[in-house]
Amino acid sequence: MSEYILELQHIVKRYPGVLALNDVSLKIKKGQILGLIGENGAGKSTLIKTCSGAVIPTSGKIIVNGKEFTHMSPQLARENGIAIIYQEFNNIKGLSAAENLFLGNPIRKGIVVDKKAMEEEAKKAFDQLNIKIDPKELCGNLSVGYQQMIEIAKAIRLNAKILIMDEPSAPLTSKEVESMIAVCEILKSQGVAIIYISHRLEEIFRLSSEIVVLRDGEYIKTLVTKDSNVDELIQLMVGRQLKESYPQRKINTISDETILKIENLCGNGDKNVNLELKKGEVLGIGGLVGAGRTELAQMIFGAVKKESGTISLYGKEINPKCPKDAIELGIALVPEDRKRHGAILHNSINHNINMPIYDHFSTLSKINEKKEKEITLKQVDDLIIKTPTINQIVKNLSGGNQQKVILGKWLAANSQLIILDEPTRGIDVGAKFEIYKIINKLVENGKTVILISSEMEELIGMSDRIIVFAEGEITGELKKNEFSQNAIMALASNC
Repeated sequence: MSEYILELQHIVKRYPGVLALNDVSLKIKKGQILGLIGENGAGKSTLIKTCSGAVIPTSGKIIVNGKEFTHMSPQLARENGIAIIYQEFNNIKGLSAAENLFLGNPIRKGIVVDKKAMEEEAKKAFDQLNIKIDPKELCGNLSVGYQQMIEIAKAIRLNAKILIMDEPSAPLTSKEVESMIAVCEILKSQGVAIIYISHRLEEIFRLSSEIVVLRDGEYIKTLVTKDSNVDELIQLMVGRQLKESYPQRKINTISDETILKIENLCGNGDKNVNLELKKGEVLGIGGLVGAGRTELAQMIFGAVKKESGTISLYGKEINPKCPKDAIELGIALVPEDRKRHGAILHNSINHNINMPIYDHFSTLSKINEKKEKEITLKQVDDLIIKTPTINQIVKNLSGGNQQKVILGKWLAANSQLIILDEPTRGIDVGAKFEIYKIINKLVENGKTVILISSEMEELIGMSDRIIVFAEGEITGELKKNEFSQNAIMALASNC
């Protein structure tokens, strides 16, 4: 009997014109946490989907508890104790925590669903993982962190022995990340094998005993975690050394001209917001999740109406009633959730980039296809979007390239004020660096940027000035010589 609970041997996956995986192997023992890292597009998602049956490999072997398979199916994966926790949960918000735990497989008393029995079993499952969730609470009332815990408990209840976690911390607050890490440690002690995929390398170092690195669909190396370091991992992931985390701007981009002025703005949970933004500035906005940062962006962009106060652009009061109004004024928003609100994932790069400006080169509903293609190719070239064709479906791009498509859409529209809400969430180190270079290029070309980020290092590395929100209000402003993580956190906590 093999000492490994799961082995992937020489996995290859070919799509038309694309070699997504090329001879990739890994193995994991019972009760081990294995880190799996690589840039967006490295093949991580394709690899784990071969384990769940969502992707059938072109060749290679999957060995579970000594049993050999050429491919999995979803049912076969479940029968062999394999479960995947994706970033997008399968919970139904109108059902209770207990009902979600037993979704598709309820406890019955005869033909009637036994809610009381499900609540009792749910409590046992949550207690086993030291999770404090009321089984009767509606899932929609729970935080994202607790919703994720339900997904983990669901997998364990179905006797999962191999748990694959795909960017589990991406939507979580710092406190929720700690809870999730504690649950991983409990599962490890119970003998569950965990493949942990994350762009947050500090979590990889905290949890894993070994790290597998993928790059461009190929296996690069397996490292013993305690013998490695961040610089080594980054070099293996991107195939080159990143000499600096945050690129320096070539010129001083800030002018004396005020592009945006907000006075006594109230609405969408925010209260008495006052700020000014200079042309060519990168204004960082910090604060905890739910502090009011995204809420401000939504009002500026016209997605939510303000209740009172004024917003002025280039000295003229504006009152965008919808995003279309804001777009026509030269305001753009790259939203926090790019998959739901930033791009039409099932449409092409070509369509997404031109979407806001089709009326600029269409007559009688007929699109000037030559102009459309010209605009797309310029953005693909300028932003270095990695794609075999401009007709590629956006869903099939890596996270970093999806983000570039959204940016390209607003650059094609010649937006002057660009609001970036968590622009590097779920993006690998190399792609982050490219996004940072794009931000610098934007302001060097006379654009102005509002950067909303939960990563304090990112705010410090990219901003000219930082304002911090707490409970819907600005609690302070930091100039560049005042930047520090402690200062930001003190203001975010309203201490």
